[in-house]
Amino acid sequence: MPYYVYILASKKNGVLYTGVTNNLTRRLDEHKRGMNDGFTRQYYVHKLVYVERYQDVNAAIRREKCIKKWNRQWKVKRIESLNPDWNDLAT
Repeated sequence: MPYYVYILASKKNGVLYTGVTNNLTRRLDEHKRGMNDGFTRQYYVHKLVYVERYQDVNAAIRREKCIKKWNRQWKVKRIESLNPDWNDLAT
């Protein structure tokens, strides 16, 4: 079963959110529909701008924790290295 580490943005250079899931389609739908109270709902963070795929849940969780510790500049650099226009990768 694949696991995904992902970064969502409110817009280009906007608010960022990092998460991990085993069902990316379902989780993105939950974010977009504002199904859960919290950060992504409050700040309208639902544009998928970066994603990594893992086969091991523990590796995915470690990576998510690592990315969450990065400063904003590192996250932006990583996003722009693969998605320079900040396109929504879910569309």
